[in-house]
Amino acid sequence: MTDIGPETERWVRRFTIEAERADEYVELYQSLGEEVRVEPVTPGLQSDEECATCLLAACDRYVVVYTRSREM
Repeated sequence: MTDIGPETERWVRRFTIEAERADEYVELYQSLGEEVRVEPVTPGLQSDEECATCLLAACDRYVVVYTRSREM
């Protein structure tokens, strides 16, 4: 997915998770009527410095899940 600035388009950052588990949450949020976006983790994406340090070592293993309400 492209980086489209979640705060300007009402995307809500939910959590960071291992990439292989993301599909479970995509399905869950979609079943709840939400749009879902999954972005790869990048060093600048993490606000918590401790988390950023750990994720730098394995960025390719993690993604960030965003959701927003579907437009009706």
